Amino acid sequence: MPKLKEILLIRLKSIGDVVLTLPAVHVVRENFPAAKITFLTSRENAALLEGFREVDDVIMLDRAALSRPNPLRIAGEFFGLLRRLRARKFDLVVDFQGYGETAWLAWITGAAQRWGCVYKNSRRWAYTIADPRVEKMHPAAGYLQLLKDCGLKIGPVQNQFLLPSAALAAAQQFFAEQKINPGQPVLFLQPFTSSPHKDWPLENFLAVARHFRAQGGVVILGGGPSDRDRLKPAQTAGFLIAAGQPLLVTGGLMKLSKLIIGGDTGVVHLAVAMGNRVIMLMHRMDPGAPAPFGHDDWAVRPLQRGQGIHEITVNRVLTTYQSCLSEKDCF
Repeated sequence: MPKLKEILLIRLKSIGDVVLTLPAVHVVRENFPAAKITFLTSRENAALLEGFREVDDVIMLDRAALSRPNPLRIAGEFFGLLRRLRARKFDLVVDFQGYGETAWLAWITGAAQRWGCVYKNSRRWAYTIADPRVEKMHPAAGYLQLLKDCGLKIGPVQNQFLLPSAALAAAQQFFAEQKINPGQPVLFLQPFTSSPHKDWPLENFLAVARHFRAQGGVVILGGGPSDRDRLKPAQTAGFLIAAGQPLLVTGGLMKLSKLIIGGDTGVVHLAVAMGNRVIMLMHRMDPGAPAPFGHDDWAVRPLQRGQGIHEITVNRVLTTYQSCLSEKDCF
């Protein structure tokens, strides 16, 4: 493999999928220690890259600007991005998304080497090497397989997100304002995902929260700004609500917590990459559902195929939670 000076990695969305590129980013850095690594992502996910220690630069795509009914704004955003991609003279582009738009972006760079995970064979034209997306493979494992197939050496797998100190300080300030004692165990719950069929019922989360509080712990429920109204039953029950906090501050709140419970959603994958103990509630059984990477045993799934996340009982989650209590360094 020749020495490369400029490498571009692409993953536009979403939070969890960007986080799951971390092991692959580490492999790219190990194979090309002197290269400048740039990551192209959507503007709303750019903050995440602050925790990617091996990424040197970030290019942001303003997808909102491209969707507005303003031809001049769309043209300005598109051609500005095109100029940046062409000017950098990338030697290698790795597209971890493989959608139509990312295939075009990879091709537009003019890089001599363009590797990609693709969903459709019709997009292979954009790449010099293309791997088909394997539905039954964990996305992070699929990214690593692509790099292996392209000739890179895969050493010990690392999945490490380094939370910026400012985000941790903001989370500590939240704890101080809420009068959470440093010695109190904190449970962070993330009830909602991007898809309703992946959501465990809120009343089940509240049952777990009440159990934790009865044992002397503090419970924080997270989410996006639009989740605040949905979390009113939790607020009425006296639990702390952190919905609407900036993404990295939410990361800080999870970092300070002893246990995170939530569905298959981005911030829970972020917690795994920060080294937190997680219980992830999965909506299906098959291996393609992205369980906590490297910790498949941290997932709680339906017991039978064809069942959904609603069939996971509160008692099963409490049993898993009690088992976690006995783990070294969990509490």
